[in-house]
Amino acid sequence: MATNLAIDDNLIQEALIIGKHKTKKAVVTEALQEYIQRRKQLEIIKMFGSIDYDPDYDYKKQRNVQ
Repeated sequence: MATNLAIDDNLIQEALIIGKHKTKKAVVTEALQEYIQRRKQLEIIKMFGSIDYDPDYDYKKQRNVQ
């Protein structure tokens, strides 16, 4: 899907250098991947403390099962 975006050239150039990318497409693709990953992490962080675990669950026992 072809898309035209007006992106600050200074930002693109800095990202090309920092990320050692060869193309603008590579910069934008990686930026989107990092953005998505970060947003997913924020959703996971919101779940901390909201999940109840079975107090009788023995996680060490699971390590020895082969």
